[in-house]
Amino acid sequence: MQSTIRFLLVSGFALGASGCTPHSTGSTEVGVRVAKVGLFEPKGVSPEPYPPGATYFFAPVINDFYLYDTALQNLVMSRDAGAGNRYGDDALYFKTIDGNDISVDVTVAWSIDPPKAPYLLQFVGPNTQSVEEKLVRPVSRTLIRDVLNSLASEQFYDAGIRFKKAEEAAALLNHYLNPEGVLISQVLLGEHRFNERYEQIIRDKKVAEQDAARLSSETEAAREQRRRELEQAKGVVNQAMEEARGEAQQKRIEADAIYYQRQREAEAILAEQRAKAKGIAERARALSGAGGRNIVKLKVAEALKGKPIVFVPTGGMDLRTTDMNDLLQTYAVVKGSSGDGGAGGDSSQ
Repeated sequence: MQSTIRFLLVSGFALGASGCTPHSTGSTEVGVRVAKVGLFEPKGVSPEPYPPGATYFFAPVINDFYLYDTALQNLVMSRDAGAGNRYGDDALYFKTIDGNDISVDVTVAWSIDPPKAPYLLQFVGPNTQSVEEKLVRPVSRTLIRDVLNSLASEQFYDAGIRFKKAEEAAALLNHYLNPEGVLISQVLLGEHRFNERYEQIIRDKKVAEQDAARLSSETEAAREQRRRELEQAKGVVNQAMEEARGEAQQKRIEADAIYYQRQREAEAILAEQRAKAKGIAERARALSGAGGRNIVKLKVAEALKGKPIVFVPTGGMDLRTTDMNDLLQTYAVVKGSSGDGGAGGDSSQ
């Protein structure tokens, strides 16, 4: 009986093998085969995935073939209906560290690790969509929420902090999902929303901060303008001072030159007057002796030269007291000296 059953199974397998059907993988797909009957191999999931871009032939009854898309997938969780993978509000809702309710749109870029496709078929789901719904989505929502609720409300307005937290969430997801056959490429944080009342408070605060920053900037600009104007005024004053100093120095040099010239002129005049005074003094000394009286007599004789001398006794002149000899002698000397240029016989007269 057992041999009969075995024969029938082998016959059925042979008939199935003779009618193998093709199974193809796309350019971004890997295949996983499941042996439903363990006749020539162990029953169950084949441990090696079938590479992309090829066609494989299997018996249709005793084998199942599953495809997984290994291209990059985007899990979009958004508040806007129709914008995400699910219709309706699918954003992440949680509380900030300071207790405010917030919702954040999140996109997770992920892909299947091809060698782990058989593992995913065994423990997660038979296709890419099931992997997203059963594994990627619940784990992503949980871990990203845990990362973001450590932020204060105002920190969500800082793009740098949000980017840093998105990178932290991606690293945490890879830590837990890589062993399960899922690779996380990036986590993107989209629009965030607080409740309406808190949103208005935040907007008013941001407007006030922007106004304060603008006023501070304008004040600093005005202060800088005044500083530039002061520096320009200092430059003008310094230039004027330098010009005045140079002009004063020029005037001083010119005055010193004039003073030196006048001093030299005064010294020359003084020297000339001293020489004249010295000459007068010397002449006075010369005239004070006997030679001086002779010079006076000579001058008188020169004054009487060529003039007739008539002695008329009057009551005002006493001839008896006049030294006529001396006078005539002096007159003769003058006359003789004036006639030296004439004939030699004039000296006997």
